[in-house]
Amino acid sequence: MADPMTQSAQISSSQGLADGQNSVAAKDSKMSGKRKLYLIQRKLKDLVHWRDPKKSGVVFGLSLLTLLSLAAFSVISVISYLLLALLCVTISFRIYKSVVQAVQKSNDGHPFKALMEKDVSIPPETFHKHVDVSLTYINRFLKQMSKLFLVEDLIDSLKLAVVMWLLTYVGAVFNGITILILGKSLSQHCTQHCTTQIDRYMEIARTQVNTTMAKLQEKLPGAVKRTKAE
Repeated sequence: MADPMTQSAQISSSQGLADGQNSVAAKDSKMSGKRKLYLIQRKLKDLVHWRDPKKSGVVFGLSLLTLLSLAAFSVISVISYLLLALLCVTISFRIYKSVVQAVQKSNDGHPFKALMEKDVSIPPETFHKHVDVSLTYINRFLKQMSKLFLVEDLIDSLKLAVVMWLLTYVGAVFNGITILILGKSLSQHCTQHCTTQIDRYMEIARTQVNTTMAKLQEKLPGAVKRTKAE
């Protein structure tokens, strides 16, 4: 029989190895999550700045069409029409491929087989992670709202009251969908036409700041002494 001390040492070493593997796996999953978030943010930034005009045009057109549809119809009607259009496309393509296979006497199988074999389920870890992040923002929002409505700071509560009063006039003229459409159109216009002007003004401001800092450094006694010493 093995020595009890040897057995305990082996058990502790195996536990330490398992803990190390678990920590490495946790670090890898954390890094992969950060990488995925970075890639998503980069793709969104590329869409907003029109790095790929085709993709940005498709996304902007579809989102604008959806907002216009919501302004004219109810949410249920818009969702029903979208799903009906998707079903018409997939059913038509399925029938077309079936006819082509029957005419050509081929056995290519289901046309959406590759898509059907993809895993579209959401991992529990990803779901819980996003729920935790959302819960953090929700709790922060609820805490801030409780401070405002329970008048912890009178000035902040009065500011909120003024904003809500102004929004009543905005709501009498525009609805939420109209404001979203206007905001999207204005943001798109600014992204396409104002980026160059903003960059030019930023460059001018940066030049002015650098010139002012250089003049101040020349007038400082320490800077004068350092220049004379050189």
